[in-house]
Amino acid sequence: MTESAFAAPFFLVGDGRLAIKNVHTGKEVSVTYLNEDGSLKDEAFLQIDSVFGFPTKQKGENVSRRLIALLDYFVDLVAKNQKVLLTSGYRSPEYNQKLRDQGKVAAKTSAHLDGLALDFYLEGRDAAMAKALWESIRHMNCCGVGHYGGRNIHLDAGRPRFWEQATSKVFTDASAHNKTIYFSTEYDRYVSESSLRTFFTSVSDFGYGIRNPLTLVTDDEKQQKVTTLKLATSQKENCLLLNDRLQTRFIHANLPPIEPGRYRVRVDFCEKPFADMPDFAVSNPIVIE
Repeated sequence: MTESAFAAPFFLVGDGRLAIKNVHTGKEVSVTYLNEDGSLKDEAFLQIDSVFGFPTKQKGENVSRRLIALLDYFVDLVAKNQKVLLTSGYRSPEYNQKLRDQGKVAAKTSAHLDGLALDFYLEGRDAAMAKALWESIRHMNCCGVGHYGGRNIHLDAGRPRFWEQATSKVFTDASAHNKTIYFSTEYDRYVSESSLRTFFTSVSDFGYGIRNPLTLVTDDEKQQKVTTLKLATSQKENCLLLNDRLQTRFIHANLPPIEPGRYRVRVDFCEKPFADMPDFAVSNPIVIE
């Protein structure tokens, strides 16, 4: 994975500028979302939310900032300064189910539901370019990327994976019973003794619990325990129940004093509603500086 020279909180990020147009609503924006020091501009993400149709106030967050950084990075690789034409951004659960009822390619656990995905094409670029971009992204093993033919690409900030029309598992039960649940941190880079927000996506069913505390582990095959991360909650029980989407999106802990390095965060499940739901999940890698 190639890391950016910016001091941005993500491993992959472009030049910090994006032009996006929603082809259905006509809304468009041209923003600079990075400050010179690599920090993020909140106002820019509010504008991006509007183009995505993302209900910022209702959700209490923005479209995934990691997603925007990834999009910027890959657009800069193949068509710097080219406009992104958005064909699908945020989807409400009701709209996503409507698409499924119509037989459209829409997963029950779609990353669009959490503002972690978009379908798009680049202005003036053809299907051959889209396929080449899909190939480039999938080899990075950084995110989710799909290509169904034509010039449209699906990109998401969820579990690293890739698919084409023939390998899509949308119409299977592969994600049922939370079997593909994904645990993620908000950012890739942190400093010791800072706040850490984590969340879930690709959730098929709510009403499961997570153990308090979380566990910080090494970023290697052994994933050895380094320390524990106590959840920021007033609940005294060591099994925190998550009963709806909003609760799964804001899971906070504080990083203790820790040696700089690469780590992951492990969460152990409790009160599992299904026997075949995983016993635990491990996050994307993070760097603590």
